[in-house]
Amino acid sequence: MAKPETAGRTVRRGRSARVASRTAGPDPSAGLHTPRRRIPPYELLDDEALDRLEAHADWILSEIGVEFRGDDEALELFRTAGAEVVGVRVRFEPGLARQLCLSAPSEFTMYGRDGRRVEIGGDHVVFTPTYGPPFVADLDEGRRYATIEDFRNFVKLTWMSPWLAHSSGTVCEPVDVPVNKRHLDMVDAHLRCSAKPFMGAVTAPERATDSIAMARIAFGAEYMASHCVIQGNVNVNSPLVWDDTMSGALKVYAGANQGCLISPFIIGGGMGPVTQPALIAQAHAEAMTGIALTQLVRPGAPMIYGNFLTTMDLKSGAPTFGTAESTLATFAIGQLARRLGMPFRCGGHYTASKVADAQAMQESADAMTPGLLAGSNFILQAAGWLEGGLTLGYEKFVMDADRCGMLHRLLEGLIVDDNELGASAFSEAGPGGNYLATAHTMANFETANFESALCDTRSFEQWSEEGSLDMAQRANQQWKQMLADYEPPPPLDPAVGRELQAFVDDRKAAVPDAWY
Repeated sequence: MAKPETAGRTVRRGRSARVASRTAGPDPSAGLHTPRRRIPPYELLDDEALDRLEAHADWILSEIGVEFRGDDEALELFRTAGAEVVGVRVRFEPGLARQLCLSAPSEFTMYGRDGRRVEIGGDHVVFTPTYGPPFVADLDEGRRYATIEDFRNFVKLTWMSPWLAHSSGTVCEPVDVPVNKRHLDMVDAHLRCSAKPFMGAVTAPERATDSIAMARIAFGAEYMASHCVIQGNVNVNSPLVWDDTMSGALKVYAGANQGCLISPFIIGGGMGPVTQPALIAQAHAEAMTGIALTQLVRPGAPMIYGNFLTTMDLKSGAPTFGTAESTLATFAIGQLARRLGMPFRCGGHYTASKVADAQAMQESADAMTPGLLAGSNFILQAAGWLEGGLTLGYEKFVMDADRCGMLHRLLEGLIVDDNELGASAFSEAGPGGNYLATAHTMANFETANFESALCDTRSFEQWSEEGSLDMAQRANQQWKQMLADYEPPPPLDPAVGRELQAFVDDRKAAVPDAWY
């Protein structure tokens, strides 16, 4: 495992080595990998407003209902649990959906292949990279379709980043591998190129089953019966529809006592009403139905209450990010998740920008920070997102990951004690004195402030002499150096590695290639 001062950075000597060691963050080989929230979540709404939102979600579920299409098993589970089922439409008496969610744990632990623990829920916060883009981009080659090589690169970059505790899942779509077989290569890459927890396939129930089977080979079936090592990222087909692909994958993961991230995907004005309170209630209703289904399959299966709710440019129909309206909705949904007692997913470095420019910075910061302040425990899309999620940017990835390091520091909050109050510095320097030279400064300068690995604070002359590189150009150098410095996790046991490869080979040989 790379030492923290060299993980993802050029080996340096002297002052630059000391700076690098201070910006490297926690050792990625350490046991516990999630920062603890020491700042309170923002409480936007009072109890009366929250009561109205919950009541409106109940009204949606009782009067409008949710459809579960093509999934007779789910319909029967809900019917047996007391819901009204007519055709594929399921309606819930007020309070029933919430009641069915109560067996889901408020906190749980995910385990990595090297024994690391990633805590989810409570005061823990997990940052994960982007999920799902079919394109990648960098300054050298521009935008292009992603390949399995790109996929492996981003799993390696995530492994090397101390700020990302989870590998995500489909970090990009490797379009050079057949659609019906690429999940095998993706799960294999997660298991071999990293030891962080990860997500498996959800694009078909049988692919979810393959993902679980591969995890069992790596971790052992007995271990997985009581340890969560893999998740599915499941989206509601908003508005108010579950298709059998998503509900089928949901049941596979829950049945294996593994996790799911359950997220309505709502763009206001297109997949629900244009007003935010209506969308908040809709998102709450949709999320509860998915969580309820998992608990009917296996009570106690670990789930995350997710949310992807943003606004739309009502002139063009394009999604917009980091807006005032989506920020307010994020705060409210965080309060509803806490009322339900569930780990909460929200936020991300979202942007509609095609490149890592000022628009990307503004939108990403204005989308990520509210999610953090709303109390999110699990932040998907924390690194690399471009073009509304269509593109994963190499430079954007390391820029976002660096900002995640700053957010780690923000989450620590303020400690007010004798050392932090610095009375000795006041006594030594006094009025008009030089505080840089005090013993207090010498004792604390390495840890007083988070130091970015990418931001440039040198003089204009120094910056010019070293090539006048902007942040994207510096990020281009950094991701290349991180891949050059990549040191893999502990290898799989040789027998396990052979069994895993045989499983992949057998599953690929069993069916012809499909490219759609």
